[in-house]
Amino acid sequence: MAKAKTKAEAPEMTIEEKLRALFELQQVDTSVDKIKILRGELPLEVQDLEDEIEGLQTRISKYEEDIEGQDKSISGKKLEITNSEGLIKKYEEQQNNVKNNREFDSLSKEIEFQTLEIELCEKRIREFTAQISEKKEIIAESSVILGERIGDLDTKKKELDEIVAETKKEEEKLNKKSAAIQEIIDPRLLTAYHKIKGNARNHLAVVPVERDACGGCYNKIPPQRQLDIASRKKIIVCEYCGRILVDDEILETAAKK
Repeated sequence: MAKAKTKAEAPEMTIEEKLRALFELQQVDTSVDKIKILRGELPLEVQDLEDEIEGLQTRISKYEEDIEGQDKSISGKKLEITNSEGLIKKYEEQQNNVKNNREFDSLSKEIEFQTLEIELCEKRIREFTAQISEKKEIIAESSVILGERIGDLDTKKKELDEIVAETKKEEEKLNKKSAAIQEIIDPRLLTAYHKIKGNARNHLAVVPVERDACGGCYNKIPPQRQLDIASRKKIIVCEYCGRILVDDEILETAAKK
């Protein structure tokens, strides 16, 4: 049984065949680009909304954790107040049974210290309460925005899903065709094509000569250079923009397919 020829073993393509393959690849890739344009900025808008929603959820979660921690701190301060009040009551009872002024003064200082402790705890409780109130307001505002963004995301995703559903089959068909064409093109030439395409504002790497000018940058092409392009003896690029140039006949043949 004869072994199938690999890409390396396949007959060398002529310059004309290479040009036709490149131009066909350009047409297919342009069709894929048009589908992406149809989707517009929707994929980026969806991504931005997802990022914003994640940020809002993280922010709300952090404030909720802060509030939980401050609630525990308030409970701790209230317990300290209860302990200090118990000590004050104890010291006041002990003052009634002291034997001298020194003991009385010592207990008075303890009562004064516990009173200051209570005042400090009450101050911290007020601070924590104010902070909790402020954070609850931020959570409420962020929750409203979060709800709006989730609604926006649902709408954008539906729009994107509808467009993707409409164009999915066509895009898959085009991508397969693009891959098949790329398989027969010399790797170095294919690399050059992708480089030119990536640098071009309109993603056109292969363009026809139109009205004696480059179909990409619209600079005039000298008559002799046009003859060289039409002869298809070598690959010629525009001296102004670097795009690969093809003649009208290749354009017309491609249009009939």
